[in-house]
Amino acid sequence: MSAPRAKAKRRSPKCPPQEQLEMGTEFLERQLRWLSNGLAAQGLLLSRWDKDHVKRRGVSPAEPGGTVVCWWDPGASVPDGICKPASDPKECSGGKQSPHLFQFHEDGFLVLEHFFTPEECDSMRSQIQRIIAEMEVPPHCRTEFSTKEKEQLQAQGSSDYFLTSGDKIRFFFEKGVLDERGNFLIPKEKSVSKIGHALHAYDPVFKQVTHSSKVQELGRKLGLERPVVVQSMYIFKQPGIGGEVTPHQDATFLYTEPLGRILGFWIALEDATQENGCLWFIPGSHTRGITRRMVRAASGSSTCVEFIGSDPAYDDNQFIPLPISKGGLILIHGEVVHKSELNGSESSRHAFTFHVMEAKDTSWSKENWLQPTPELPFPSLYT
Repeated sequence: MSAPRAKAKRRSPKCPPQEQLEMGTEFLERQLRWLSNGLAAQGLLLSRWDKDHVKRRGVSPAEPGGTVVCWWDPGASVPDGICKPASDPKECSGGKQSPHLFQFHEDGFLVLEHFFTPEECDSMRSQIQRIIAEMEVPPHCRTEFSTKEKEQLQAQGSSDYFLTSGDKIRFFFEKGVLDERGNFLIPKEKSVSKIGHALHAYDPVFKQVTHSSKVQELGRKLGLERPVVVQSMYIFKQPGIGGEVTPHQDATFLYTEPLGRILGFWIALEDATQENGCLWFIPGSHTRGITRRMVRAASGSSTCVEFIGSDPAYDDNQFIPLPISKGGLILIHGEVVHKSELNGSESSRHAFTFHVMEAKDTSWSKENWLQPTPELPFPSLYT
């Protein structure tokens, strides 16, 4: 009988070295330069702010200074050009400024209200109902979705159904909606937590949205040169039972070298409020690297994936809520810490989200749970 093979050691993730952080920051700054060229139709303008302020945040300053996003009332007139240079980032030339000042460079997230029309949102919701109506998941494959580490390892982590879902359309369910045999305890359309992870590739409605002309235009104005779509999800946040999503960074699950190459597009298909589980963020947390990764487990392990490293204990007082109207888009930096609470309301909070990676000069970790396949290499965002 041969001796058991020693488990391969993995290095715990660390905050990126200075040169890697600077490369990630350079990418982030390139993402923001699109704003100086317009998107006036979205009501967005730029203001320059003090270079030393960026430096104090521990981020490499853009030249000649960092950028601050000014969000404008869509109903107000928007002047041409960019905001004048100002020592006060709130001093923008002309127009009526919204009370909210979204600073993507500093905060790691950005809201674009009314990016999609109500009709586009309704089309996605109608399509997902058709998909659910045709849903066939064998009882033994029905997996309850959770973001709590122990439950993740017990459910998704032990399920080949999850691990091989990167190039398929598969269904994951809320906690407590299945009996011990996998039978539904409530109507199946009310039991689904999310559908992932290749709607962008195989469903015509979601493929059109992902590769729509305005998303591609946004990508180009963000400075993305070779963006590829790595995954997509439809999230239901069911009324009364929609589970919490614990604080996390997307790069924990979608790791790249260097960091700073993952960008999430989160589309509100219904109004997202504090009552029904809107997103919450820790502003500025994208500049601190990551301390935890979910990776594929070594062959012979009891689970398909495992976590290395650990997250710090986050202070709830650091989080701010980000309610958003139906049709709004939230851009999410891959390292910003965010979460959502349990939906205890009577309203659902549907959202469609997808992640892109800047593939130029970027290495996708072979240890990530999600891997491109011969059937579905990561498709270009640009068509």
